[in-house]
Amino acid sequence: MKRALLLSLSLSLSAGTAVLAASAAAQSPHTHQHSFSGAEQWAHVFDDPKRDAWQKPHEVIQALAPRPDAVIADIGSGTGYFAVRFANMVPKGRVYGVDIEPDMVKYLAERAKREKRDNVLAIAGAPGDPRLPEKADLILMVDVFHHIEDRASYFRKLRASLKPGGRVAIIDFRIDSPEGPPKAARIAPGRVIAELKGAGYTLAREHRFLPNQYFLVFRPA
Repeated sequence: MKRALLLSLSLSLSAGTAVLAASAAAQSPHTHQHSFSGAEQWAHVFDDPKRDAWQKPHEVIQALAPRPDAVIADIGSGTGYFAVRFANMVPKGRVYGVDIEPDMVKYLAERAKREKRDNVLAIAGAPGDPRLPEKADLILMVDVFHHIEDRASYFRKLRASLKPGGRVAIIDFRIDSPEGPPKAARIAPGRVIAELKGAGYTLAREHRFLPNQYFLVFRPA
C-alpha cells in the first residue's frame, strides 16, 4: 500500500474485462508502478453504470444499514463510487473518502462541491494511515485488502479509528471469480478472517450476494 492507489491494468485484458477490473481498481491501493492522475478521465471507467450490475452498491449499503447520523470512512474511495452513495443514506452524518492518490482526492472534493454533498469530505491518506479526523461507525474497503502491506500492523492500528461498536467491511475478489485482478494477487476469505482475528477482530457477518466478490463484516473482539 506504499504507492499510488489502484491496480495497473494488463494490456492483454479484453475490453470488457478491463472495464470491470478498472472499475474495481478505483478503490484499490496497489504495489505496481502506475499513475492514475487524470481522475476526470478515469471517472468514466470507474463510475461506469455497468459496474452496478456486479458491484450492487445499493444492496451493499442496505446490508450495512448505516444510521442516518453515522460516520463512514471509505478507504480507497477513488472517484467516490461508494462515498457519494453512502452520503445519501447518512444525511445527518459524514462520509470520509480516503485516497492516497492526490488527483483522486482533488476529484472527489470537487465532485462533492459540484453535487452539493456537504457531508462528503475528501481525505488525503498516507500508506499505513487513513488519517481520519474522527472515529468512524463504519470503515469500508472495496478491493483494497489484498494490496495493504503489513496488514497485521495496519488493522491493529485501525481499531483506534473505530467508535465503540464500529465495524470494518471488506469486499474483495474471490479466488474463483472469472473477473478481477490476477488470481495470484487475490486473497481467500478464510485468510482474511484469520488475519483479522490475529489483529483483534471477530467476524460479525458474511454476505454472499455479490457475484464476483466476498463481503465480510468485522468488529473489534
